[in-house]
Amino acid sequence: MGLLARHWSRIAITLVPLVFALLHAMGVLPIGVLQRLDAIIYDARLRATMPKTIDPKVVIVDIDEKSLAEVGRWPWGRNRLAGMVDELFDRQKVAIVGFDVVFAEPDDSSGLKRLREMAQSELKDAAGFQERLTQLQSSLDYDAAFARSLEGRPVVLGYYLTSDRDGRKSGALPAPVMTREALQGRPIAFTSWDGYGANLPQLAKAAPAGGYFNSITDGDGVVRSIPLVAEHAGAYYESLALAMFRMLIGQPTVEPGFPRDRFVGRSYMGLESIVLKQGTRRLAIPVDARVATLVPFRGPGGATGGSFQYVSASDLTGKRLPEGSLKDKIVLVGTTAPGLLDLRVTPVGETYPGVETHANVISGLMDGRMFVKPDYAVGYEVVILLVSGLALAFLLPLLSATVAVLVSVGVVALLFALNYWLFMAHGLVMPLASALVMAGTAFALNMSYGYFVESRSKRELANLFGTYVPPELVDEMVKDPDSYSMKAASKELTVMFCDMRGFTNLSEKMEPTQLQELLNAVFSRLTGIIRANRGTIDKYMGDCVMAFWGAPVEMADHAPLAVKTAREMSQAVHEINREHQAKGIPPIGVGIGLNTGTMCVGDMGSDIRRSYTVIGDAVNLGSRLEGLSKVYGVDIVVSETARKQAPDFAWQELDRVRVKGKEQAVGIFHPVAPAQGLDKQAAEELRTWAAFLKSYRAQDWDQCDLQLLNLQRLGAKKYLYELYSERVASMRLLPFDPGWDGATNFETK
Repeated sequence: MGLLARHWSRIAITLVPLVFALLHAMGVLPIGVLQRLDAIIYDARLRATMPKTIDPKVVIVDIDEKSLAEVGRWPWGRNRLAGMVDELFDRQKVAIVGFDVVFAEPDDSSGLKRLREMAQSELKDAAGFQERLTQLQSSLDYDAAFARSLEGRPVVLGYYLTSDRDGRKSGALPAPVMTREALQGRPIAFTSWDGYGANLPQLAKAAPAGGYFNSITDGDGVVRSIPLVAEHAGAYYESLALAMFRMLIGQPTVEPGFPRDRFVGRSYMGLESIVLKQGTRRLAIPVDARVATLVPFRGPGGATGGSFQYVSASDLTGKRLPEGSLKDKIVLVGTTAPGLLDLRVTPVGETYPGVETHANVISGLMDGRMFVKPDYAVGYEVVILLVSGLALAFLLPLLSATVAVLVSVGVVALLFALNYWLFMAHGLVMPLASALVMAGTAFALNMSYGYFVESRSKRELANLFGTYVPPELVDEMVKDPDSYSMKAASKELTVMFCDMRGFTNLSEKMEPTQLQELLNAVFSRLTGIIRANRGTIDKYMGDCVMAFWGAPVEMADHAPLAVKTAREMSQAVHEINREHQAKGIPPIGVGIGLNTGTMCVGDMGSDIRRSYTVIGDAVNLGSRLEGLSKVYGVDIVVSETARKQAPDFAWQELDRVRVKGKEQAVGIFHPVAPAQGLDKQAAEELRTWAAFLKSYRAQDWDQCDLQLLNLQRLGAKKYLYELYSERVASMRLLPFDPGWDGATNFETK
C-alpha cells in the first residue's frame, strides 16, 4: 500500500485511457478510429482464417460476360430461363435453385401482348387469326412457361427490400416467416425497410418460396453481414440464403431465440438467435443486435477465387454440360458481369460478386461455420477493459522498465489469444481495438511519466555521459549505462575525414565574420547528416570534420552507415552550391576519406581537456584517403576493408595505392550508387572500367587504349579516365616490368 500511495499520481494518469475506452465501449463517447480499427482487425483475421478451399455442395450459375455475348443482353426471355430451370432439374438433377435476380416486369418479348391487342382491334373479325392466336398463346406466354417450370420444384425466388421517400412497392411478396406477436413485445432492432421490389404475382405464386437478397453496408462502404430476418410493415421476412437453407432441411418454422441462461435477467430484451424448429428438433442460428449474421467468406471470390464452382449460364442454356454434372448441388443463379451492377466491396475483395455472399452464408449454415457479433459484446468489452486496465494501472508503476514491457506485452497477448479463441471456437466476433489501444496508451503514459518525473537520476547520469559522448547517442546509452565505459579499447570501427575545399579562396573575398557564418552553416548541415546516420563527431579541424561509427554504441553496420553518410554529405554540398550560386557565392568542394579497421577508442587527453576519440594506423589511413580524393577527381575515396562490409553499393575501383608510412598497397574505391539503383549504362561503364584496370595491371597498353575508347563511346567523361590516359601514355615509354604490382606510390601526406 505504501508503494501504491507513493505512485498514486502515476496510477491516476495510467487510468485516463481506461476511462476513455469505457466511455467508448458504452456508447457515451464513440471514437470513430477505434470502430474503424475493430473493422480492420476483423477483416485481417477473417482473411487469415478463411478455408480458401472449394465447397463442392454449392454451385453458382453465372450470367457472365460470355453468357451475355452468346445469349444477348439481360433480361433474357423467360422461355429461355424456363429451359434453364428444366435443364437444371431434369438433366442435371440439382437439389435446389435460388435466384439472386428479381423478375419484376412482364416479359413481352414474344409479341403476344401486341397480338392480343390486334385481336381486339383491327383483326377482331379475322376468324383465322383468332383461331391461330388461341393455338399460339400457350407457347408465346413466356411468363406462364417460366411459372410452369417453377411449379412443384425446390426453387427460391429472390427480391429486394428498399427504403425511399415514397415507400414504393411492386410485385408480390412471399409469406412472412414470423409475426410481431412472436416477439412478445420485445423491441428488437430488426433491419427495417418500407418498400420492396418483388417478383410478378404469377411467378411468386408458382415458386414455393422467396427471400430478399439485401446485404448490410457498413459505414466504411464494406459489406460484412447479411440480415437473416428483416422487418417490413410489421411482418418479418427471411433472406435468400435462409430461405434456401430452410428448404434444404425440410422447411422448419422460424422462431425468435431468447436467452435462456439463468444468469441473464428477465429484464433483458435482446434477441440471441433465430431458431429453426421442426417437431422436437431445434437449430439456433446466432444473430447480432440487427438480427444479422457476418458473412463467413471462404476465399477471394469470383470464378477464379477457389471457393465455389462457377458455371456459365450459356453452358446450361446450350446444354453443353454432361448430364448429371450438377447432381444434388445447391445452385444459385446470379451475375458477375460488371454491367449488371451486382459487385460489392467486401473484406476479401473490392469487386466481390453479390451472389457469392449468399453462397457463403448457405455454405456456412450447412457446415455450422457462422460468425456473429452478439449484442452482449458491449458487456464483454467493458469487463475486459476493467480487468486489463486496472491490472496495468496498479502494476506498471511498481515494475522496472523491462518487466513493465513484458507485463504489457503479456496483457496484449492474452487479449489477442482470448479474442482469437472466441472467434475460432465459438464464432464470436468480439471488440478488441479499444482494449489494445487502452493497453498501449496506458503503457506509453506510464513510461513517459516515469521518464519525465521519476528519472532525474538517469538524466543526471546522461549529463555526465554527455561531457564525453556526443548527445545524439546519449539516449541510447542511458537505457543500459552499465554497458558503457570511457576506458580505451581496441575495436573495429569506420572513420571518416571530410575536408571542405574552396574556403581558402573564399577567405580572400569575404569578411571573417561572413566566412565564419558560412562555414558554420555548412558544418551544421553536414553534422546533421552524420548524426542522422548514428555517427559520432570526433572533432572539427579548421575546414575539416572527423567522425567515426561503431563506438561508443556498437553497430554491426558501421561501414554501410558511413558510406551512406558520405554520399548524403556529397549530395548536400551540391545542394549548398546551388543555393550559393543564386547568391553569387563561389562553389565549394568536398573530399571524403573512409577506412574500416581496428582502432583505439576512448576518453583521451589531458587533465585540462579530454575528448572521446580514435587513434591508430587505420585512422591515419582514413586521413590519407581523404587527401587522395583530389588526385583521382572524386569526392569520396573508400578503402577496400570498408568496401567489403558495404555490399549494398555499386563500387568503382580507383587504384591500388601505397601511402606514406605504409609498405603494403591497399585498394581504393568510389561508391557510385546503391546497387539496386544502378542503371544499365552505369553498369556497363563499370564493367568496361574493370576490364581496363585488368589490362593496366597486365601492362597491356594497347588493350588499355581500346577500353578507354569504349568508355568514350559510352559517353563516360571523368577526370579519372583522363588521369589514366596520361599514365598509359607515359608507361608506354617504359620497358615491361615483371615486378610491378600495379600500385601507385604516394610519398606525401
